[in-house]
Amino acid sequence: MPKANPQRSCLACRETRDKGSLLRLVLAPDGAVVPDLQQKLPGRGAYTCMKGSCLKQAAQKRQFGRGFKTEVAAVDPEGLARQVVEKLEERIASYLSLANKAGKIVSGSDQAMEKLKKGGAGMMFLATDISADIGEKFRGVAKLHGVPCVSLFTKERLGGLLGKELRSVLVVTESGFVGSIELEMEKYRNFFEEERE
Repeated sequence: MPKANPQRSCLACRETRDKGSLLRLVLAPDGAVVPDLQQKLPGRGAYTCMKGSCLKQAAQKRQFGRGFKTEVAAVDPEGLARQVVEKLEERIASYLSLANKAGKIVSGSDQAMEKLKKGGAGMMFLATDISADIGEKFRGVAKLHGVPCVSLFTKERLGGLLGKELRSVLVVTESGFVGSIELEMEKYRNFFEEERE
C-alpha cells in the first residue's frame, strides 16, 4: 500500500493539505520566523498555504506561537512575504543557472527567435524591462508554438544568470529543467497573485 503523504494544516485558514504543498516556516536561533521553502531546515515547522494572504494573516493574528508551541515575537507580515518572494525568485534563478551550465539555454534575440520557430523550446523568459514592441513580438511567436512565457527578471539579472551582458530574452530548451522551473513558477504565481490583489 502506498505511503500516505504527511498532512499539515495552515495556521491561517486551517485547511489541511499535503505537507509538501504548504509553506514551511521555522524559528531561527535569534527567534525570527524564516521561510523554509525546501522543508529541510532543522527544528519544528509551522505551516501556511503557499499564499501571501494566508502567510500575512498568520503573522497579523500572531498564530506562529501556536504553530511553534512557544512565545514568538511580533512578525512583520510584509517583510515575511517579501522574504518568501525573494527565496522563490532565487530558486527559479538557480534553475536557470543550472540549465545554462548544462547547455540547455539559448539567449539573444535572434537565436531565441530561431529556437522558438524551429522547435525544441521548452519555455521562454522575457526581461521585465524589455520594450513593449519586442516583448509582444516574442510573446506572439511563443504562443503560436505553444511555448510558455515568463516575465520575471530584468535584462541585467537574466544576463547575470548566464554570465553575460544584458539579455532581453532566453529560451530554456526541452529538458528536465522545464518541469522543475514550471513547478517553482506555479508556487511563485500562487503566492504572488495573492500579493497583487
